[in-house]
Amino acid sequence: MRIAIIGGGIAGLSAAYELEKARAAGQPVSYTLYEHRERLGGSLASETVDGSVLEQGPDSFISEKTAAADLARELGLGDQLLASNDEARKTFIVVGNRLIPLPDGLMFLVPTKLIPTALTQLFSLGTKLRMGLELLRPPRAAAGDESVAELVRRHFGQEAVDRLADPLLSGIYGGDATRLSAQTVLPGMVKMEAEYGSLCRGMLAGHRKMQAMKSAGSSKGNRPKRALFTAMRGGMQQLVDALAARIDEISVRRSSPVSALEKITEGWRVTSMGQSAVYDAVIIATPAWVASELLKPVDEPLANELGAIPYSSSITVNLVYDEKKLGRLPEGFGFLVPAVEGRSLLACTFVHRKFLGRTAPGKAIMRAFLGGMRNESMLTETDAVLVATVRRELGEILGPVAFDATLEPIYAQVTRWRRAMAQYAVGHKQRTAKIAEHVAALETLRLIGNAYDGIGVPDCIRLGRKAAQELIAVRETVGQGTRD
Repeated sequence: MRIAIIGGGIAGLSAAYELEKARAAGQPVSYTLYEHRERLGGSLASETVDGSVLEQGPDSFISEKTAAADLARELGLGDQLLASNDEARKTFIVVGNRLIPLPDGLMFLVPTKLIPTALTQLFSLGTKLRMGLELLRPPRAAAGDESVAELVRRHFGQEAVDRLADPLLSGIYGGDATRLSAQTVLPGMVKMEAEYGSLCRGMLAGHRKMQAMKSAGSSKGNRPKRALFTAMRGGMQQLVDALAARIDEISVRRSSPVSALEKITEGWRVTSMGQSAVYDAVIIATPAWVASELLKPVDEPLANELGAIPYSSSITVNLVYDEKKLGRLPEGFGFLVPAVEGRSLLACTFVHRKFLGRTAPGKAIMRAFLGGMRNESMLTETDAVLVATVRRELGEILGPVAFDATLEPIYAQVTRWRRAMAQYAVGHKQRTAKIAEHVAALETLRLIGNAYDGIGVPDCIRLGRKAAQELIAVRETVGQGTRD
């Protein structure tokens, strides 16, 4: 069976790795991976500068989703997994030019502790009273999909949307809470509302269940608590390099954009760089808007659904400083900036605090994020303008005692990611269900990436490996194929 993989990001590489394992085990499977860039890895890209790891894309992954860590161990990188420094984990929200810490007991968007919520400066008295009264809300059956902003507003008010939901989700999705789907992004909360009415009551009940499960399992030996995030000691590029080393280089076509995809009697015809090849199956691991263009001649309704998935762009700015020359930065991982603050900055991470051992001694790294759904125009600014913008706003937010905006960084790195992050807009669940129906009808097509069922690195790895396994399983029904 011959399989084409279009797209060499982490999802496509994971699929290729799984197919390579099957080929090495004697399965009659071969593959060709097409990547339009010279480098593999997509948005996973790292650079080490004078002993400090700088991430241009994702700097880590959620530890609770184990697919990425499992793959790292399988690749012999288990000793390179680095847990986040959760003892120092504190996140601030910018309000005016002040940094207000998220209150203790906040479970994502839901306050669960009375005293910290009552004492926080993040919310006004009116919002705090509304949060207290939220405990009395009766169950409410879901009446279709709605935005995250609408869900949060109904329970906690507009201030909670502005100062909590919007900055938190912008940090994760680079998106807008007024557009993101509650049904897809917060399915647990939608379920809680239907069962408990109050999100606070539902979250507390879930926490009690979790604690009971931990207590029940304590007799079998306590497992160490997982850190919230996991990174690679040498950068996320380590995963990319390890996967690339396990894949047959002859099967990889770098700098080879696919210009046409056709469904033919023999299978699929893939055209790249003026040459065509026929495959039994195809895995498309590109952004949905690229998949839409390729699949329009094959299935126009499918292409239309794919093309309707919105994307946001982002900019990452890494600034390396001599730590001694900076003032005393606030304790914690960094801060988030609500859109209502009217700033260019979306967030900033104090990298040297979040992951210990990845920054050279005596150095401090400020990792800033710009762009997002509301500020795509920043992509056209020069690197110098973007760096100056970050330095100015860091100075205004952190103050001269903590950050001297006139201090030149030792090193500055700017990376632009155009239309890189899929947005799970209202109706996303229904859209992906339609996409799945069309894909199922084609049988030997698989779509993977961050546009369908999870945006994180573990999700992309899981979907890539799953797609390869599924196609191997249907090998008998589509013909035996020959090796390249």
